[in-house]
Amino acid sequence: MRLNDIKIVLAVTLPIVVAQLSTMGINFINTMMVGHFGADDLAGVSVGVGLFYPFEAAVIGLLMAGTPIIGQLWGAGDTKSIPSVVRTGLYMAMLTGVIFMVGYMLFMDPILEYMKLEPEVYQVAKYYILAMVATAIFVALIIPLRALTDVIGGTAISMRLFLLALPIDTLLNYLFIFGNAGFPRLGGIGAGVSSAVTYAVILLLFLFVLHKDERFMGGRIFAAWKTGVRYWKEYLNIGIPAGLSVFLETGMFGAIILFMAKFGTETLGAYQIADNFANMAYMIPLSCSMALTILVARAVGAGDSALAKRYARTGIILSVGFSFTEVILTIVFRSHISLIYTDDLAVVMIASHFLLYASLFQFFDSVAVPIQGILRGYKDTKIPFFCMLIAYWGVCLPLACFLDFVMDMGAVSYWIGLVFGVGTVAVLMTLRYIFKKDEFRSPPISSDVVAPFLHKSSIHLGYMKEIYEEVCRRKTAKIEEDAKKKESLFLCSDSVYRKDIYLPQTTIIEIRRHVLTLLKRYIVGRATPEFVP
Repeated sequence: MRLNDIKIVLAVTLPIVVAQLSTMGINFINTMMVGHFGADDLAGVSVGVGLFYPFEAAVIGLLMAGTPIIGQLWGAGDTKSIPSVVRTGLYMAMLTGVIFMVGYMLFMDPILEYMKLEPEVYQVAKYYILAMVATAIFVALIIPLRALTDVIGGTAISMRLFLLALPIDTLLNYLFIFGNAGFPRLGGIGAGVSSAVTYAVILLLFLFVLHKDERFMGGRIFAAWKTGVRYWKEYLNIGIPAGLSVFLETGMFGAIILFMAKFGTETLGAYQIADNFANMAYMIPLSCSMALTILVARAVGAGDSALAKRYARTGIILSVGFSFTEVILTIVFRSHISLIYTDDLAVVMIASHFLLYASLFQFFDSVAVPIQGILRGYKDTKIPFFCMLIAYWGVCLPLACFLDFVMDMGAVSYWIGLVFGVGTVAVLMTLRYIFKKDEFRSPPISSDVVAPFLHKSSIHLGYMKEIYEEVCRRKTAKIEEDAKKKESLFLCSDSVYRKDIYLPQTTIIEIRRHVLTLLKRYIVGRATPEFVP
């Protein structure tokens, strides 16, 4: 693991970590403030998040296909296709928004009635999910724009924008949850309204950045409506397996909500606390995964598979190292973590116990998630989908149900199932990468093509420049090696040619530098007398 690779991976990862923590900070603030408002509202929000978030996360996974597509196009110097790719992502985002609205009107009431929730919890869950539908539409529209800015302009841009989300959401929660400054007192529903307004503001800021900075081709993106069948096909080929993989993972947590509902409001609230904190910790490997998708995609687009493998190895090691620290801190301070969310001692005791299990699958996530991002950078998403299917629905859920219904171990059964499920994902993803990484090769691209493109662009970020410099170093080393071989052939050629052109050492040096002699050596491997000045 090279020091320079570590610097590059961290330079891309850290802004994503900040942005993702800010995003998850919204959920953290919502859960914490709703928890202090009341246990019924906390349970309603827990049900709403558990039911709706898997679908929102699946859409995010689908639309994140834009990152490897744009990354490989940018690495290959093909800027003409990027606006069409971004437009395709925006159209998909709008289409999924329509599907969400129709699905909510058709299925929400029957699902909530099936769960047999308490009336107060039912009311909060129903309208919180409605607010989350609006939130999901704004988030879906942001994803293609973020993929563009992250690849071309660097991850620090999205970091700055998402940092604004946290104070905006906190202020709106203060107004809508508790009814301050004359606003309606909405409780848990107010948290959903605050999130929707916050992401609407972030979307406007992304659009402003695209139009202000010429690098992002905002004028070209919104100057036309045209996309293309091939862009839709590539988006779907990469995005559908990736989105389904995310859905399988987050859907498992949503399914567990259905099974845990029978254990009561306090257990539901404790589950929401442990799940929310685990999602916060999950942001480290997820951010590393997103960074590796960008770096690997750009390296593959530039034709350097060795560099892509180096970035992959570095990212996995860093992710595991950070996660190990998180696990220790979670185990030691689990009671204090629970008290941040609520002052209900019964909920705190249950949540503290749940956090022990959550810390275990945090560690397994630190291996599985970065590898998933690496494979996505190679546009490999189908096999990872089947890995997730086997792990979560072939191992996790059956084991959890066996421990609950047969062994009668209660709510903890589902946490044990999650630990084994995520562990299985880590093993399968590792095997996929080990045995298949050599198959991922892209055709090399001439540095004569890459160099003018990167030279003319106004990008000054270290990790982008480093990819180009690494390609040039490798090609220069290859040229020098070929020159030495041909020079050796020249000096050791047959006696006829040695007799004609053999001169003292000082003259030989002069001959080697002569242009015609050099050209002849490159063509036939030696110089002949007529080319000697």
